[in-house]
Amino acid sequence: MIVLAGTPLGNDDDASPRLRAELAGADLIAAEDTRRLLNLAGRLGVQISAPVTAYHEHNERDAAQSLVAAASQGKRVVVVTDAGMPAISDPGYRLVSLAAEQGVAVTVVPGPSAVLTALAVSGLASDRFAFEGFPPRKDGERRSFFAALAAEPRTTIYFESPRRLEQTLAVMADEFGADRRAAVCRELTKTHEEIRRGTLAELAEWAHDVRGEIVIVVEGASPQARDARSHVPEVLELAAAGLRLKDAAAHVAKREGLRKNELYDLALAARSAR
Repeated sequence: MIVLAGTPLGNDDDASPRLRAELAGADLIAAEDTRRLLNLAGRLGVQISAPVTAYHEHNERDAAQSLVAAASQGKRVVVVTDAGMPAISDPGYRLVSLAAEQGVAVTVVPGPSAVLTALAVSGLASDRFAFEGFPPRKDGERRSFFAALAAEPRTTIYFESPRRLEQTLAVMADEFGADRRAAVCRELTKTHEEIRRGTLAELAEWAHDVRGEIVIVVEGASPQARDARSHVPEVLELAAAGLRLKDAAAHVAKREGLRKNELYDLALAARSAR
C-alpha cells in the first residue's frame, strides 16, 4: 500500500498520532527532502527504521515507478512532502495516478493543508473555492492567467513566493479590480504567523520586503463585476473606432446600468495588457 501522509506546516504539535505511527512502521519512506524528514522525525521523537528515498519534482516520474513497484511487492510505502498534504501543489499526483492504473492501494493520513488553513482564516466566503497553485512567473503570462480568472465567482487561493508577492498583488489589482477583497497569509501556524486583510490595492502597497511562506486568498467576482467585464471588448471596439476610451465606457455603462468608472478601469487595464 501507498500512504500519503500530511506533515505539519510549521508547528510540530500539529503532527497526528497516525503520522507518527506510519513513519515508525513504514517499510519505505519517500520524502520530498530526506534531511527535512529526518529532522522532523527527530523532533517528534519517532525512530525511523525504514529506508528513506528522495521523491521530488525533478525525479517524480521515474521514482513513482519504483515506489509503485515496491508497494505491489507488499511493502508499506509512506510518502511525505516538506509541509502539508502530498499531491497538493507538491509531488504525489503522478504516483497516485500510476498506482490506480496498476491496482495498487492508496490511502491518506489527513494532515495540515496551507490551502484550507488560509481559506478558513481569510474571512472570505468558503462555501465555494478554487485552488490555482503558483501563478506564472513571467509578467505577460501572469497577466493572462489572472485575466482569465477575473470573472471567477468562487473564492480563489494561490501560493506565491515572497519575492514576487508585491508584483503579483499589483497585477491582481489591475485584472480583478483594485477594490477586490483579499487576504495574505504568511507563515501559517508558525511563530511569526501574520494574516493581512484588505483590498488588493491596499495589500499591493503593503507587500514590500515580505518574507516567509505565502498564501493569497481572493474573494470571487460580484455579479456586477462579472457583467462589467463582459462589456470590455465592446468598449475597446468603440475606442478603436475613434471614441475616447472614457466616453466609450460611459456610453456602454449608461446603457447597461453599470458603473462607468469600473468599466473604464477594466477597459484601460485590458488595453494596457495588449
